[in-house]
Amino acid sequence: MLPGDGVRLKPDPTHMDEVTDATFADDVLASEIPVVVDFWAPWCKPCEAIEPHLQALADEWAGRARFVRLNIDENLAVPGRYSVLSIPTVILFADGEPRETILGAHARARYEGTFSPFVD
Repeated sequence: MLPGDGVRLKPDPTHMDEVTDATFADDVLASEIPVVVDFWAPWCKPCEAIEPHLQALADEWAGRARFVRLNIDENLAVPGRYSVLSIPTVILFADGEPRETILGAHARARYEGTFSPFVD
């Protein structure tokens, strides 16, 4: 079936969902489970480098945490609200509040170690 045929397509499992300034409150702040937000831009090579680490954790923690991406070139309000001044910046939100922030590109172990206390 083609998109628009009234059938909802399954999300691409190799990519995290995108959020925007308009959807951030509902998708992130109102979430019942922790949400890890990757602030990124298409031109950012370090952002590309960490994507496999975040995707692996998203797969491992499916149902216990959600991983999303926010393009800072297309969405200015949310990065401004959370003082995102460089990318990659990855912030874990729980109970509607930012709980942990990691600046820059790191090994998977850094993300896992920092965020795992918030994942049931």
